[in-house]
Amino acid sequence: MHFKKLFCISLVLATSFVYSQTMKEKALNIMVGYGITAPYDSVDDIADDGFYLQGELVLTIASWVEFKPYLGFITTSSNGKDLNNNPTNEKAETKALLFGGKTRLRAPIPWVAPYAEIGIGASVGKFVTETAFYNYNKSGILYHIPFAFGLELGKQHQIDLGLTYYFTPSVKQFSGAFAVGITIPLKH
Repeated sequence: MHFKKLFCISLVLATSFVYSQTMKEKALNIMVGYGITAPYDSVDDIADDGFYLQGELVLTIASWVEFKPYLGFITTSSNGKDLNNNPTNEKAETKALLFGGKTRLRAPIPWVAPYAEIGIGASVGKFVTETAFYNYNKSGILYHIPFAFGLELGKQHQIDLGLTYYFTPSVKQFSGAFAVGITIPLKH
């Protein structure tokens, strides 16, 4: 319960801080990709797959830093096989709504700008992690730590190509995606 209160207070303070800063630009970033979920530990090499979709409000503070509140969705399911196409009883599945805030640090390079981002968020949904080491089957709201890296492409950095991950410690799994996005500038 303390985490939920701390998360809400942090989100309100972060939002207040972001809006009190002078925004250089505002944009909307839509990302779509190939979703995956894998356990932290596994005897078999497993990564269950599915679909990923996310929208972000991009608040540019400087050419090298952005604040990004986000809302997304990921769904992954097991096909009963490991990465080598061998049968397995292990799995890591997720069906969840994702929300939170991230900070992106970007090299302000024209046409191809590498970036990394980190933040804090929550997932609402169903989470299953079954391995030789642990067995979790939880529904509800769980916190996660988003981490991503990739490239912004184009003259105005309007194309986003990246790998994004959401580490969920309470079910010992991470969800993620190989995603492609487009950034649409918003008028002030």
